[in-house]
Amino acid sequence: MKTIVRDGYLVKFLVVGGLSFAIDLGLLALLHEVGGVDLWIATPIAFLTSLVFNFFVQKNFTFQSGARAHVSFFKYGALVVFNVVATDVIVNVIADAGQSYALGKVISTVVTTVWNFLLYKHWIFKAAPAHEGDTVDLDASATPAGGTHHRN
Repeated sequence: MKTIVRDGYLVKFLVVGGLSFAIDLGLLALLHEVGGVDLWIATPIAFLTSLVFNFFVQKNFTFQSGARAHVSFFKYGALVVFNVVATDVIVNVIADAGQSYALGKVISTVVTTVWNFLLYKHWIFKAAPAHEGDTVDLDASATPAGGTHHRN
């Protein structure tokens, strides 16, 4: 936990998540209230739009992941499918219970945030382990720039 806080992963994750939430809820309100799009359609459109933003910013800013983009994107896509279903169900169950869809959106965001952070850090944006043939010349990396290193 100290590493997560010290390295700023959690703060960056939450800031990017907050921006993603603003995009999500703002687009949802725009589509549903202004555009008259049915809630069952507007919810996943807004959610998917915010997730595209979220993927690129989390990968490049928060986790500065060197993981292969296509592998991360595939994993992220699997999580997106799960999150879309979970979010759509939660928002609509809350709305059908007579509460605001925005409350359902807040509840779904809190729930998905917890598992998203853990999966982003340890599965989606985790760098692939080095292959056995990949080696680093420690002597060369320890040599000052422009200097030479001789072994006796």
